[in-house]
Amino acid sequence: QVQLVESGGGLVQAGGSLRLSCAASGSIFSINVMGWYRQAPGKQRELVARITSSGSTNYADSVKGRFTISRDNAKNTVYLQMNSLKPEDTAVYYCAAHGVWYEGAWRDYWGQGSQVTVSS
Repeated sequence: QVQLVESGGGLVQAGGSLRLSCAASGSIFSINVMGWYRQAPGKQRELVARITSSGSTNYADSVKGRFTISRDNAKNTVYLQMNSLKPEDTAVYYCAAHGVWYEGAWRDYWGQGSQVTVSS
C-alpha cells in the first residue's frame, strides 16, 4: 500500500514562511511527478507546483517567485517552501504523486491535506 503523509501546515502571519513536506511510503519503484495542489473554501482545487523526477518544475503564476518546490528521490519526499505568504494563500494543501509504478501499474496517490492559514 502506498501512502503520502504530509506535515508542516499551520497558521502564519502575512509575509511569513512555512515549509510543507510530503513523504511517500510503500514499495515504490519510481514516481514520475510529485506536486502540491490547494483548495480554498468555495473554490476548485488548483495546481500550485509540480516537479518531475529529473527536477523540472512548474508553478502557478500566483506563487512564482515566492514558493519553491523540491524533492528527494531517494526518500520519495517532496517539499514546498512558501515565503512571503499572503492571506489569499490560505487553503488546504494536498500533496500528489503522479505516475507511481506500483504492483505492475502506473497509479496516482494523494495526501490527506494540510491546512495553511495566513492571517492579515
